[in-house]
Amino acid sequence: MTKLQEYFHTDWSAMTSADWFGMILTVVVFIVMVIAYYWVLNPKNKESLEAHRTMILDEDEINAEKQDGR
Repeated sequence: MTKLQEYFHTDWSAMTSADWFGMILTVVVFIVMVIAYYWVLNPKNKESLEAHRTMILDEDEINAEKQDGR
């Protein structure tokens, strides 16, 4: 085995349940992030994402109007 192969070698039988959980969680989070990046950066979704751009500010204005109306 070369030094590079030795460095990346994994002893699968020595992995504990915590190791397996961490590895699976890491892979799942990576896949979710790739899907999220694809969804956000896809030009087809630009209109729907831009529509929600000021959602927080709009909710603040609505709440302010409700408080003034009391």
